[in-house]
Amino acid sequence: MNTVNPVDLVNQSKIKSFHYILVICLFFIMMFDGYDVVIYGATVPLLKADWGISNIFAGAISSYTTMGTAVGAVLFGLFADRFGKKRIIVLTTFLFSFFTLLSGFAPSPLFFIICRVIAGVGFGGVMPNIAALISEYAPAKHRAAIVSFIFCGYSVGAMSASFSGQLLLEKFGWQPVYWIGGLPLLLLPFIVRIIPESISTLMKQKDTKSLVAVLRKIEPKLKEDVQFTYVEKELLQKSSVRDLFKNKLGLSTIMFWLSCFCTFILMYSLNTWLPTLMMNAGYDLKSSLLFVAVLQIGAIIGTMIFGNLIQFLGFKRVLIPLYLVGALSLVLIGFSKNIYVAYGLIALIGAASVGLQNMSNAYVAEYYAVEVRAAALGSTMAVGRIGSIVAPTYMGILLTFNLQPQFNFFAIGIAAIFGAIAMGLIRESRANYAGEKETAANKVAVVQSRTKTV
Repeated sequence: MNTVNPVDLVNQSKIKSFHYILVICLFFIMMFDGYDVVIYGATVPLLKADWGISNIFAGAISSYTTMGTAVGAVLFGLFADRFGKKRIIVLTTFLFSFFTLLSGFAPSPLFFIICRVIAGVGFGGVMPNIAALISEYAPAKHRAAIVSFIFCGYSVGAMSASFSGQLLLEKFGWQPVYWIGGLPLLLLPFIVRIIPESISTLMKQKDTKSLVAVLRKIEPKLKEDVQFTYVEKELLQKSSVRDLFKNKLGLSTIMFWLSCFCTFILMYSLNTWLPTLMMNAGYDLKSSLLFVAVLQIGAIIGTMIFGNLIQFLGFKRVLIPLYLVGALSLVLIGFSKNIYVAYGLIALIGAASVGLQNMSNAYVAEYYAVEVRAAALGSTMAVGRIGSIVAPTYMGILLTFNLQPQFNFFAIGIAAIFGAIAMGLIRESRANYAGEKETAANKVAVVQSRTKTV
């Protein structure tokens, strides 16, 4: 009777049709997650006009939404191992889709806020669980690139929000763009069938039949009577934030939290206020919405280029310089008078904010062992969400002072500097993959010594 470690089987596997289908499905979910998050920033000018709300109140609505995302990131990140990552992904997809759709029917700011907050719970819960699920099924060699690609879906969705805003806002108002956000509800039955439950959950439930069925899509020669082995601590331990401070992981955990906090300040300052900032700089609504699309194009291209570089240079050697490029671009955009230069700078800022966060998610997923991965991703994004809560209101207050555009962009760029510092303090020697490399090196050394003896 064969004995197989499912984690080793997946890590050493090649990319199969199963992976492509799963990646497309998760990419689709992330695309609408990005659409539903970013569409608010595109509609802020119209909401202000329709309801007569101030910049501070408009910023507060975005902050309330991200409070919901913080709650969702914590709850659904920590409880994923108990209820299963698949169930959490399906539930959170329903939440953000249904309540974004309902937002388009809001008769008042209060009803709109309630819908956005509940949708925010879904936003926060879906990201860490998608990252954790695909990290269990992606081959080790391609894991970082696959996770980064899926999170590019967020940027594609955000780009779609920009284009739908350009097409619909001036002619039909703000409501239809929220109705589009409900489209995943139509495909939810297919999502339920495509997404498998995570390996760790199936092992804990001792559901060998389901695990064999999933793994045979990766390794068709796997026999039905196979016996699975799994590291005992992975079966017994529950995902807990306390585990992120054991084995000298405390400093790195705090630095991951701080870097994510800074990146979310960058992302949500721009997601909420970029159209308004560019309108203040002299552009009309359509042109300002185009900058949102350019931001996301930069995020996608940056994720693809720098995500591949990570495989050769490592995470820190890519992400730290990218933070600094983002900070410099934010300083320069305030002084730019040429629209094409502005497009280029905004694209770089997209790579250094949304794109950087995509790659940072992959960094966290690889840094921590599988038994605490969901807690690591969930808690990191939860702290990041605090930045997303602070950023919209902070920028809303700043805009009331009617400062020159360069001061507003400079205020955002400071976060990139602190993000680079935090990333620099993460201890690579404590990473899960560092231990795997050391074990592999020891095995090679043993084999070599035996060969010499012979």
